[in-house]
Amino acid sequence: MMIAAAENIITKMTTAVANTNFIANSRAAKEAGRLANLLKNLNLNALIVGERGVGKLTLALNILDANVVDGSDLNAVLNAISSNSALIIRNFHKISNYIILKEALSKEPTRIIATASKKIDESIADTFFGLKISIPPLSERPEDINALAQKFLIDAKELFISEAGDIDIDLEKIPLNLSQNAYSLRQSVYIAFISARFKEKDILNLLEKFLIQRLGSGDDYRKLLYLFDVPLLKAGFKKFRSQLAISKNFGLNRNTLRKKISELHHFFKSDEYKF
Repeated sequence: MMIAAAENIITKMTTAVANTNFIANSRAAKEAGRLANLLKNLNLNALIVGERGVGKLTLALNILDANVVDGSDLNAVLNAISSNSALIIRNFHKISNYIILKEALSKEPTRIIATASKKIDESIADTFFGLKISIPPLSERPEDINALAQKFLIDAKELFISEAGDIDIDLEKIPLNLSQNAYSLRQSVYIAFISARFKEKDILNLLEKFLIQRLGSGDDYRKLLYLFDVPLLKAGFKKFRSQLAISKNFGLNRNTLRKKISELHHFFKSDEYKF
């Protein structure tokens, strides 16, 4: 049951962070929020730029309650313009023909709030938009990280409402991945929450599913042993803090332990695992 629930929540991780209210604790986020509030009362086209997962669509939806269309499909954009008085265009940088888009907007007075994760030429941006809002990555907005992580933890508890009980996790003790901003941050929190619920049989079942997909290449046993050795050695270092203590508690000769660590050295590059 836990495996099925885990697979369900992992799937939901990929949904847009637009379901989350725009978090604005940092100075940059507050400024973006201030401009967004101004735009609610102005009939002005605006472009929101920033890396994937910084909250662009969330902010756009806070500005404008309108249909969302993806810029990668120009025909869909043109059809939406002809049937909507206001529209949110995500991935504006993927528009294939800005001239055709301009012609369509000259015929239909559709208000546009757009988002882009890649740089738009200034001349193009000036043609379509009266205001541009830039949202920095989460790595530059540390004040927003904990608030978002707390929100994602609440979301995870709601998804597991029938199973979670009183379970909780300390966000300060888990590694938060910011490589994809809110997307990877959400994943970090969800995985930590799921892991806290796992029992031995869940881990074994999950590992079995993972291994089934990778068996059949020849010499599988030797090639896949690292899946057991790496987490065991990392856990041993975190718990016992020294090679001597690990050797004693694992019942391994120290030379055997050193050899094993040397073979798997690329998994232990972090200073956290310096022996």
